Amino acid sequence: MAGVPGQGRKFDVDAALDKAMYAFWEHGYEGTSVAMLTAAMQINPPSLYSAFGGKEGVFFAAVDHYNATRGDFMDRAFAEEREASELIRRLLNDAASHYTDESCPGGCLIISAAVSVTDANSHIANRLRDMRNANVVLLSQRIAADIANGLLPADSDPEDLAEFIGVVIQGMSQRARDGATQRQLELVANRSFDSLNFSKDLIG
Repeated sequence: MAGVPGQGRKFDVDAALDKAMYAFWEHGYEGTSVAMLTAAMQINPPSLYSAFGGKEGVFFAAVDHYNATRGDFMDRAFAEEREASELIRRLLNDAASHYTDESCPGGCLIISAAVSVTDANSHIANRLRDMRNANVVLLSQRIAADIANGLLPADSDPEDLAEFIGVVIQGMSQRARDGATQRQLELVANRSFDSLNFSKDLIG
């Protein structure tokens, strides 16, 4: 991406957002100050405000950057897996791997960055909540389509299954931040998938 002008110099937006992403990921939205951001991004405050409009603008640009880089495993799974059962298996196991990556703060930025915010920033938490809920709805739709096509048991409940997976994945994110290992979360992933009791005759 082209650099953005700021007080007589340019900075690399992707590189700056990568650093901002890690700051928000580690400290959360409210725990990350503008001073912390400018230090991490190696820009001055006027450059930050000129390019992003302020801290909130940096945050959601960093969220988009996360979704396109470190957090893209979910979008890739949805795009590449044709059957809901394999999509679920992949989401769970990829979460175990990505959330415990030692080069990252741990867990998921979208899940952890605004767990607790003041009323003034409730819209930040709400926007992240909507992102998480959208993934649950999308998974429910994929499950419903496979039920209709005979690929999953007819008595499966798409919304209940998607909600279960959403809860497990969000719990895995927190456990990763608390120090759970990849092996431990892979065990959670596999046990969670096995508990669904999908018929092998139906899902292949």
